[in-house]
Amino acid sequence: MIKINKIKGTNIELTSAISDYAAKKVSQLEKFVAPDDTSAMVDVEVGKTTKHHQTGDVFRAEFNLFVGGKQYNAASEKEDLYAALDDVKDEIARELSKSKTRTRDLARRGGASIKNIVRGFFNK
Repeated sequence: MIKINKIKGTNIELTSAISDYAAKKVSQLEKFVAPDDTSAMVDVEVGKTTKHHQTGDVFRAEFNLFVGGKQYNAASEKEDLYAALDDVKDEIARELSKSKTRTRDLARRGGASIKNIVRGFFNK
């Protein structure tokens, strides 16, 4: 389970709807984290980048996720705050999936090389 360490609002009022939506997006990342990992936590920051855009507001969402001694960071800027949260969740999910696949492939390659060494040892 991923614990939300803090949710920070920058240049906007942090409403319960925004907090709930961010928590929902964080909970969707739990499938990438081992269920027994209690050290997983995330810092969420949402807000407006500046107050002076002529074409409307630009919102920023950022996740800093700490899992298994590693840190994953993703940020997104969109014209809609909820779209920025969706985008940053997808980006973190890609990073977690890539890391999980890389670790699994490395273990498989290591096992295959050991198997080849053993085959070579017994085939002499």
